[in-house]
Amino acid sequence: MTYVVTDNCIRCKYMDCVSVCPVDCFYEGEHMLVIHPDECIDCGVCEPECPADAIKADTEPGLEKWLELNTAMAQILPVITEPKDPPADRDEWLGVENKLEKVFGTDSPASV
Repeated sequence: MTYVVTDNCIRCKYMDCVSVCPVDCFYEGEHMLVIHPDECIDCGVCEPECPADAIKADTEPGLEKWLELNTAMAQILPVITEPKDPPADRDEWLGVENKLEKVFGTDSPASV
């Protein structure tokens, strides 16, 4: 098992999760964070820290595409070890549905 970041993170990027991760397995894209599944130790401390409820265990049904996206994007994005300020408009995006399609126009973004 590993944890994955889902579309609730897109344009919210609160970064509370980065502060608590003991192994620095978060990677930062322009619009969201992802978790490197091979580095995640499945401790779960990040999940309750996310105000956007964007972090889920990959064992939950329907998260296959998010595991694939997190895996692919963690290979090309830079690791983030210290939280940064979230986007100024983060609260406007909190709870918006289908953000992957709305922000990227597809379910397979070239860059998150």
